[in-house]
Amino acid sequence: MSPERGEISDEALCARVAARDEAAFDQLVERYQSRAYRLAWSLLRDAEDARDVSQEAFLRVYQSAARFRGEARFSTWFYRILVNLALDHRRRRRWWQRVVAHDRDDEDVALVERQPAREPDPGDRVSEEQTMTRVWDAVHRLSPQQRTAVVLSVQEQLSTAEIAAVLECSEPTVRVHLHRAVQALRKTLKS
Repeated sequence: MSPERGEISDEALCARVAARDEAAFDQLVERYQSRAYRLAWSLLRDAEDARDVSQEAFLRVYQSAARFRGEARFSTWFYRILVNLALDHRRRRRWWQRVVAHDRDDEDVALVERQPAREPDPGDRVSEEQTMTRVWDAVHRLSPQQRTAVVLSVQEQLSTAEIAAVLECSEPTVRVHLHRAVQALRKTLKS
């Protein structure tokens, strides 16, 4: 996100956050809140989880702003934090669901189990919404790296270099993730 004329850059705001300037933190949250939620939701497909993870990402920014060295854009650094938290959350959630599945008789555990949010009946949607649902379901079945690369590329419009920085891998690896994701999506959506 590039600052408009007269607007303080994200990087400058982050430096002010490192000095515990809460107004600067509020500005960063305002700039990135909807994008953070959208990215988290795209990776997790659950509104409550997306809110939790995006809030945790902002908390991490506040706590570790002094460690931001400016070697990458603030947005890249922030997205890396957010993506890592989302992937960690998915791993913990899968682990928890496996534990709960093995102990269905334990009423206390069953009360804690969280089910994924259900989408409205597809029969009530218009054709475009049905198509987008199919696309998102297909994206959701991709590997975490492929899904993240696709979301960052298509939804957030990051370059291959920026995605590589977020995923902490090489640009050729990002291109492989994107290529394989497109192949898998074509195959899934063709049937």
